[in-house]
Amino acid sequence: MRVLVLGAGALGGYFGGRLVEAGSAEVAFLVRPARRAMLQRDGLRIESPFGAWQGAVETVAAGEARPGWDVILLSCKAYDLDDAMAAIAPAVDEGTAILPVLNGLSHVDRLADAFGPARVLGGLAKIQATLAPDGTVRQLNDWRWLTFGERDGTMSPRVAAIEAAFARTRGVVAQAVPDIMARMWEKLVHLGTSAIGTVLMRANVGEIAASPGGVAFLHRMLDRNAAIAAANGHPMREAFLAEYRTLFADPKSAYATSMLRDIEAGGRIEADHILGFLAAAAHRAGISAELHDAAFLHAKAYEQRRERRRLPGA
Repeated sequence: MRVLVLGAGALGGYFGGRLVEAGSAEVAFLVRPARRAMLQRDGLRIESPFGAWQGAVETVAAGEARPGWDVILLSCKAYDLDDAMAAIAPAVDEGTAILPVLNGLSHVDRLADAFGPARVLGGLAKIQATLAPDGTVRQLNDWRWLTFGERDGTMSPRVAAIEAAFARTRGVVAQAVPDIMARMWEKLVHLGTSAIGTVLMRANVGEIAASPGGVAFLHRMLDRNAAIAAANGHPMREAFLAEYRTLFADPKSAYATSMLRDIEAGGRIEADHILGFLAAAAHRAGISAELHDAAFLHAKAYEQRRERRRLPGA
């Protein structure tokens, strides 16, 4: 199997690097010049609770991409989707499956419109990782799940082949499933809840849960986001809700969203793709949306401050 990974950041670097380490696929990373130079000089480095790895990897620069890939793993931020689509377009042919693991849901229709519905899988990653300034991919906890499938629910040979390629990797649990769209809604429900909480409160889940009214606030947001999903045809499983009620009630949890980390670092955020999407969906469904609106407003005001270079240290 030939796999082209867009980017070699936290997600792409981790999952692609584990495939290279296992030797279970022919892998290349489509990267920008600065990242390419770093990878060519130092190789790809992973630090993880499941074992560190460093090795040489094949890189492809923009303009060098050609057809012939079985899978393109799309692991960019949602705000980079336009650039990502332009970058991978020369590599897509009739045999290519595009596996996006972006946050949110709006990217799926855009990819299907651009490349054809049959080429686009559903996918999600449950992992906490970051790209350090020195180029090291650091996995922050034991989350290591990659889930994917055909959007029509069929268990096709191509999703079985992707699952088989990852079966030999360490530090990755990869699964092909027949209900990927429901799984993606589940991720949006828990990610949206934690993003609303951590962005509004500027604290991680444990710090919110340890504060007066914090657990009730997070549980209220979880229930509202679950109602949004149900209104879109994807009711949440009771086991899923129980798992996240427990997580959102843990005062010792260090769980924080990448959106909070990006805000604290003064970086770009996926405000429209997560908070804006959920706020709009709440309004369409007639679900109380004042807290969704407040979180979205908070994020957009942050973007205004960032654009005007008014953040601390700017």
